[in-house]
Amino acid sequence: MNGGEDRQDIFHRTERLLGTPLMERLQEVRVMVLGVGGVGSWCAECLVRTGIKHLTIVDADVVAPTNINRQVMATTLTVGLSKVEAMRDRLLSINPEAEMEAIDGIYTASTAEAFHLEEYDYIVDAIDSLEDKLHLILHATSTPAVFFSSMGAALKVDARKVEVGEFWKVHGCPLAKALRTRMKKRGMFPRKKFQCVFSPELLPNKGDTRERALLYNKVHVNGSLCHITATFGMQLASLVINDIYDKSNV
Repeated sequence: MNGGEDRQDIFHRTERLLGTPLMERLQEVRVMVLGVGGVGSWCAECLVRTGIKHLTIVDADVVAPTNINRQVMATTLTVGLSKVEAMRDRLLSINPEAEMEAIDGIYTASTAEAFHLEEYDYIVDAIDSLEDKLHLILHATSTPAVFFSSMGAALKVDARKVEVGEFWKVHGCPLAKALRTRMKKRGMFPRKKFQCVFSPELLPNKGDTRERALLYNKVHVNGSLCHITATFGMQLASLVINDIYDKSNV
């Protein structure tokens, strides 16, 4: 970069469409993305490229060779690195003036308070663990933040089937069904409605996953594709950006 003018040029097309007041708002809001895998990494990238300046990314994993097919920061050069560190470096290469916080950790019931969710304007859920996701939903919807969540993005090939809908109206998604079942059994429900990205498409794995399942100590490993996880991530980013846009035009 050669100076301030070059930095302004980064967002020239964005500001041309949205206007200066909205551009300033994008740079004011605080956003947290929990999980920077196949979905969350694309969401984070889109947010920064659009002008979000204050972004916190959360993940405790490292880049693995099996991430390369669908995760933004995963390349043969970043294998073995912390996902959040690799992602932060990439995002700062897009906008060096972004205020990035990379938390190399896991959101759980026991660590929840350390994340200070109440300090954010937007919280984006892109984590996989069912129990942690359930707790995050219940916690995030009790804060003033606007909350958006990704449902399952594996076992899908048709990006045209990706939808956005209110959590209780998500259909055809085993993850959403499992979350709702646990909520009903425990009598614990979200404090407010929230939008989800999901797809009712559900395909079988055609490859032999037994060897991979043993390798990663998992009962089952589901296949997933970049154009699906990226679509999920872009839709989540769109929900954040559209909410800011709508509120600025009231």
